[in-house]
Amino acid sequence: MLYSGAMTRKTALTWSWLNVLTKKRYDALTGVYGDMDTALGHVNEELLKGLGCREDTILKTLNRLEEFEVEAYEKELKKRGLEFLDIEDLAYPESLSTLPDPPVFLYYKGSLEILDQPCIACVGTREMSSYGKRIVEAFVPAFVRAGMVTVSGLAMGIDAHVAYETILAGGKTVAALGHGLAQIYPKSNAALAQRIVDNGGLLLSEFPLDQSPDKYTFPSRNRIIAGLSLGTVVFEAGKGSGALITADLALDYGRDVFVVPGQIFDEHFEGCHQILAKGHAKLVSGPSEVLVELGVVVSEKSQSQFVPKNDLEDSLFKILTTMPQSVGNLVDHSRLDAGKVNTTLTMLELAGAAKNVGNGMWVRV
Repeated sequence: MLYSGAMTRKTALTWSWLNVLTKKRYDALTGVYGDMDTALGHVNEELLKGLGCREDTILKTLNRLEEFEVEAYEKELKKRGLEFLDIEDLAYPESLSTLPDPPVFLYYKGSLEILDQPCIACVGTREMSSYGKRIVEAFVPAFVRAGMVTVSGLAMGIDAHVAYETILAGGKTVAALGHGLAQIYPKSNAALAQRIVDNGGLLLSEFPLDQSPDKYTFPSRNRIIAGLSLGTVVFEAGKGSGALITADLALDYGRDVFVVPGQIFDEHFEGCHQILAKGHAKLVSGPSEVLVELGVVVSEKSQSQFVPKNDLEDSLFKILTTMPQSVGNLVDHSRLDAGKVNTTLTMLELAGAAKNVGNGMWVRV
């Protein structure tokens, strides 16, 4: 991929390796030094104290700076087939850039382009019950048929089953991970992670390669899951479940939250019922209720039946989704002039591949 950020790649990789840069700290440093290249040359104990780092973090950071070899790190990324970008890069996901606390760096493997499609976060407990499994199997295929990309954390239980069911239904899924991409945790999900990539999905992490999972990294990962998605569906969550953190973050970001209820005596759903009792989420009993709330237009036709007749139709058809988009939005994404977009949309509509749903908004059918 073409690297186009204002930071040099060496600077971006070094800051990522130090693993101390939040967006707030990034803003503070660019405010003082103008750019992150200059700021990197001033990293010392005093600067790190000014950023609010603890003594143990300062010592660890200075040691990591001294030991870092960018060429060796680049070789590791290449060997593992990983890509890297920073918040200054033009390819940085738009859905994350608008968050109040976006990750400054992202490592990924797979198709970053699927983030341009409508995404839905599907989260829940690691201790999945048979009922929770049935919920995933009822909701996820419907989301896939509606052209949605599922997003989860690839943990055991609900997360892993969401990924599995998405692939089984022929869809794309995103796994946002609470650790570096040098290896997959838990190890039992490593084969599933590779299947995600092989089937056109995406593995995503903000952490350097050697970061292991801990109690801080998973809540951090959850904000990426919530931030990427139009809405979050909590399939099954007990009291204190990490899925509740994702739901809270989605609410903070102004996104919709949906909850599937369970029996009132079932502790696996105590967290779900707490959210509902607070009035913070919509109770749903089926996937269609989620899709209607999000404004997704579901077609009964199979998209695979349409064959574009030329490059213009092919390009525009790939950009259209089941979420209504304006002509202006399609012009921006396709980089075609408005006249060609309007003409091509008309041809797609005549072919039954696109639909004007009113107010100049278009969807794929």
